[in-house]
Amino acid sequence: MIDKKVIDLSLSINENMAGVSIEPAKTLKQDGWNATTLHLYSHSGTHMDAPLHFEVNDQTMDTIPVNRLISETWVVDLTHIQPQELITIGHLKVIEDKIQKGQSILLHTGWSKRLGTKSYRDGLPRISPELADWLGKKGVNMLGVEPPSVADVNNLEEVTEVHTLLMKNDIVIIEGLTNLEELSKEKITLIAMPLKVENGDGAPARVVALE
Repeated sequence: MIDKKVIDLSLSINENMAGVSIEPAKTLKQDGWNATTLHLYSHSGTHMDAPLHFEVNDQTMDTIPVNRLISETWVVDLTHIQPQELITIGHLKVIEDKIQKGQSILLHTGWSKRLGTKSYRDGLPRISPELADWLGKKGVNMLGVEPPSVADVNNLEEVTEVHTLLMKNDIVIIEGLTNLEELSKEKITLIAMPLKVENGDGAPARVVALE
């Protein structure tokens, strides 16, 4: 048993999510065991993006080096953020002089509490292009957010620009996190394990924090 507190930061995949359907495939009574067939959109629930998602380069989900998926990570409290607000460099001043190259960042906005509402998808706070560049200059490894995207999903120009900037800066994107309010430390160990989908543009992931 690990001697650290373990916090699950992942949403449970269910049929209330867009792009998800779960069908019975086998039953214990008829076949001797229970099994289901899962149909999953590659960006369902808590998920990770590969650069292929926006054709920034040809890196796919299965080729992201696994040593990048376990990382020292700073947790930034942004629970005061407003709907549709741009997240800027100024919001991260608290870690500006602390973060080191190769470390990761989680942005705690409390947004997962809006899951199931219209604002969860349509009113999400967004990463500014300037912040995306700043994260690249800092050498950030992974960036994790609670909303289902790092940018306005209703604005194709913005969503393309922000994803492209982050991916060009070699930042692994994690979206759709939850339970960040359970984190009590400023810095934690993050473990983010996506499904190893061959040639995948993204994949649902199990993400946990150790503190």
